[in-house]
Amino acid sequence: MEWIETSLLAFQFPFMQRAFVIAILVAIPAALLSCFLVLKGWSLMGDAIAHGVLPGIVIAYILAIPLAIGAFVAGMVCALGTGYLKENSRVKEDTIMGVVFSGMFALGLVLYTKIETDVHLDHILFGNMLGTSNSDILETGIIALILTVLVIARWRDLKLYVFDPQHAAAIGLPVRWLHYGLLAAISLIVVAALKAVGIILAIAILIAPGAIAYLLTRKLGPMLIIATIVAVFSAFTGVLISFHLDSAPAPTIVLIMTILFILAFFFSPAAQKAKQVTS
Repeated sequence: MEWIETSLLAFQFPFMQRAFVIAILVAIPAALLSCFLVLKGWSLMGDAIAHGVLPGIVIAYILAIPLAIGAFVAGMVCALGTGYLKENSRVKEDTIMGVVFSGMFALGLVLYTKIETDVHLDHILFGNMLGTSNSDILETGIIALILTVLVIARWRDLKLYVFDPQHAAAIGLPVRWLHYGLLAAISLIVVAALKAVGIILAIAILIAPGAIAYLLTRKLGPMLIIATIVAVFSAFTGVLISFHLDSAPAPTIVLIMTILFILAFFFSPAAQKAKQVTS
């Protein structure tokens, strides 16, 4: 019974309680969105927006406005700028995203070095889950609730848009609104993830749950459920293990997701079928 008491020790500290809450709050909407990003092939878009929010955070700090506002605006500028360049040049989208997000990330680093701030760069890049406050949890909770409700309410429309945008437009769905709404949702989840995992590791929680679920099922409904279970399990377990290993929570969460992805890859139905064919 001693190991149970040791495991429960983490729940006795307020900072650990807040870490569990904010990790799970971020995990749920991120998991839902990750399914659509994987199916749409927008993994690099999530990476671009995650890196592109840095200058917005720095400028928001300079202007003394909430960092979330600056991060969201910068994320949308990155997404819309990528779309504009794609439509008005013959350069491929992945190349444009690579240039845009690396450029914005570099701009953010330059701006950061030129200001005096008590906000540590590591906390922006890798999160500060153990240093979250009740106001951080409230802000993240509001964003998570809005995104979760919207995705659940419009998941069928998003499904049709992801798989067949031409058909979606033909039957009267607001394809353009769905397109930019999905981009706005990515920006918002990156904002929500800032305190929990930072902008570097935000891409992991935006992609890994959907990728794992995609290996295990070919239907979107079960995929959304599996991705959510994976994300919540990884978030909870990662925070708990990090407490006992004295490691950072965010990288531990990402490491667990990576392990689950490897297990899903080797033991998924498709992998088992391939083994039977080769044998």
